[in-house]
Amino acid sequence: MKPVIFTGAAVALVTPFNADGSVNYDELGRLIDYQIANGTDALVIAGTTGESSTLSEEEHVDVIRYAVEHTAHRVPVIAGTGSNATATAVMLSQEAEKIGADALLLVTPYYNKTTQNGLYVHYKTIAESVSIPIILYNVPSRTGMTIEVGTAAHLAEIDNIVAMKDAVGNISYTANLIARCGDSLTVYSGNDDQIVPMMSLGAKGVISVLSNVMPQETHDLCAAALAGDYRKAAEMQLRYLSLIHALFIETNPIPVKEAVNRIGYAAGECRLPLCCMSEEHSALLEQEMRALNLLG
Repeated sequence: MKPVIFTGAAVALVTPFNADGSVNYDELGRLIDYQIANGTDALVIAGTTGESSTLSEEEHVDVIRYAVEHTAHRVPVIAGTGSNATATAVMLSQEAEKIGADALLLVTPYYNKTTQNGLYVHYKTIAESVSIPIILYNVPSRTGMTIEVGTAAHLAEIDNIVAMKDAVGNISYTANLIARCGDSLTVYSGNDDQIVPMMSLGAKGVISVLSNVMPQETHDLCAAALAGDYRKAAEMQLRYLSLIHALFIETNPIPVKEAVNRIGYAAGECRLPLCCMSEEHSALLEQEMRALNLLG
């Protein structure tokens, strides 16, 4: 059986920026401490929610390095090192391994829209360049392509490809994936609104946007599911559903960065081409946050 990187809730952490657009490392440290103090089981740094697509390569590596050093082995640090250029993904992955990341999160190569064979070779090439565990990231709504179940099973034969973040949004895909891959590929929900149904099929937790503002609650939801208390887990899932929807009312991470700002952290604004929320959507987000007593 392959190693399990974490069980429970990993936060897909935002990257805080200063007013001039530079990375706010002091605030990143505060956010990491807040997450760990409130039950988060692992940190995903420089992923989609961390605006990896608008970080320079130097910033990308520096953000991972800071997170690894500041976390200091309190929880696993999973570095987002995916790219649509295989060579870039190899370089970032090797740098993350040298820095001391515990695992890698590798999104499918967006825009190129390679074949399934190309996808296999892409991931195999990256996996052979490092020794730390790899989580595949399947999010067709953002990348334009899907890791088919057969391809996932083939990739799971590679020793250090150990998991998938499944953000396909199709529970039938999840069922077929887990049935086909079994213990050779740990599955994590990539959608906060599907944590409970996916865990009921055997997923081990979530890589979560919601955790940015509700880390303890997201951890507790997953803990209930892992303990087999699906009634409690489902009640929590449904209680947070309206906020989850509000966090995705505009492109992630636009709403969640505003939400993090509203709970008292200086996440700053997103980098262009992502921009501030509309007033209408901002008001809706505030309403849902107040309903869950997140604004004091």
